[in-house]
Amino acid sequence: MSATESEVERESKGGETLEKEKQRGVKGVEEDGEESKDKDEISHHRFLASLNRLNPTNPLRIIVNGAGGSRFTTPPPPNLAQPLRSSLRHPPQPQPQPPPPRPQTPPTLVPEEPQPQTPPPPSQHQTRSIFTPTPQPTLASLNSTKYTNKFFLLLFIFHKVVAIGFVCFLVFRGVQGLIGSNGRVKRKEQKILRFLLPQVEAASLLSIILAFLWQMAFRIWPEFMIHFILWSTFLMSLSSGILLLCFQMPATDAVGVCLIAFSIGNGLYACWVTRRIKFCSKILVKSLEPVSKFSDLNLPTYYMLAAGFLWMSLWIFGVIGALNFYFPPLVIIGLVLSLAWTTEVMRNVVNLTVSRVIALYYLRGMQSSTRFSFQRALSRNLGSACLGSLFVPTIEALRILARGLNLLKGEDEFMFCCANCCLRLMDFIFEHGNGWAFVQIAAYGKGFVRASQDTWKLYEDVDMVEIIDADITSSICFLTGICSGCVCVIVVAAWTHTVYKPFTATISLLAFFIGYLMTRISMALPHACVGCYYTCYAENPENRFFDNKPIKDRQALIKNGRVAVTTPRVRRSLA
Repeated sequence: MSATESEVERESKGGETLEKEKQRGVKGVEEDGEESKDKDEISHHRFLASLNRLNPTNPLRIIVNGAGGSRFTTPPPPNLAQPLRSSLRHPPQPQPQPPPPRPQTPPTLVPEEPQPQTPPPPSQHQTRSIFTPTPQPTLASLNSTKYTNKFFLLLFIFHKVVAIGFVCFLVFRGVQGLIGSNGRVKRKEQKILRFLLPQVEAASLLSIILAFLWQMAFRIWPEFMIHFILWSTFLMSLSSGILLLCFQMPATDAVGVCLIAFSIGNGLYACWVTRRIKFCSKILVKSLEPVSKFSDLNLPTYYMLAAGFLWMSLWIFGVIGALNFYFPPLVIIGLVLSLAWTTEVMRNVVNLTVSRVIALYYLRGMQSSTRFSFQRALSRNLGSACLGSLFVPTIEALRILARGLNLLKGEDEFMFCCANCCLRLMDFIFEHGNGWAFVQIAAYGKGFVRASQDTWKLYEDVDMVEIIDADITSSICFLTGICSGCVCVIVVAAWTHTVYKPFTATISLLAFFIGYLMTRISMALPHACVGCYYTCYAENPENRFFDNKPIKDRQALIKNGRVAVTTPRVRRSLA
């Protein structure tokens, strides 16, 4: 009996331990379930809080607002100060059971009279919050892939093919006359090769050296160089004219008189624009500041000068061969015009390259590739460069002439009755074709006429027309070319008069022409920088890259009538 009783007691104790272990397991499961509930509740509150912090323009928040019909509200988070595992310390209290539901009798249906249905008043909680973003202006594309002014591009390519072929033919005729013929033609060509070719090549090299020096000087001492060019051109043109008059030959006398007349006009112009020099110096200094950020910005200028030197070397052989061809004067005039258009296109290619690099720096704050901009100027924008090179110099010259007539007319309406009409016509043409258009051509890939119109419209919108008309940067670049040409005339004329006097006038004209053209190519860089400064300022005057004070002060002086030197324009009442 004792053995059986001990076995029963063991079984009873084992049963009690099993029941205790089951109760502990149930409690652990309940505690784990409550802990997971706490974690889920906390993560849910954190998710709602993250949704509440979303930007109203976020698509997820718009979807949530739209689906819910109202802005979601974040419920108050749980008391995070309490420990998460409180259920482990305090056992859960038994919750009171809800009372049993009372039996309900089915309601009796009573018919009601129909009443007019009125729409419920809109609840404040049901209003949907719809975010309408303000439209922002789209930025114009800077990577246009179309070719501008295709007709003039094809015309220039056809002209260059014909010019190269004709010059090669003239070189062949010159070599044929030098080798195959006897007598007068051979002796004439030998004299040309001996007494004309060395001086012309020397003038080309001298003009390239002067072009490099002028550009470097303008970048280092811009304010000083404006005064220096204005008066050194006066002195150089006067000196070269007097030198040619001293030779006492009819041809040299004619060229000398022209140079002296130009020097007088240059001196008067230098005195007339004295009040503009200070403002022009400030703009030139500010516009040349970004050049130092692009170490290879001068490479297009070097390439064009090298190409110009090679083409001029071949061109001068063509001029020599033209002396052994029919109608030599007409052929030489045609070659001169072809060379002028070609070098002007080279200058505007440099202008487009520099304009794109500097304009992208001003408009977008980016440092673009000079090589890519140069390739773009030689391909997609070459047609606009050809068109601008063909018409802009003519338009500017006729506009200057019309302004001169407007200044000289005075009270004599009989002699200059057409001055206002001519000035109005030239202003209209200038608004549709001007040299300031190259900035928008380079930046946005526009055609020449459209770019001219848009640029002039920008100037009118910000009241900069008077400032642009009074700018002397283009005149300074022009006078720099004249100064180089006069220096070449002094060197080459003295040399030629010493070795062979009959060629003095001819070589003087060729040297002046070559020196002017080569220097104009190098001066495209400062001219393009000033154009970018004006045009990009007109597009966004509040840009951080600009110093608003010089232009704002100049506009205030113009409005107050305190600018003593103004450029003649057609009155708005007459326009």
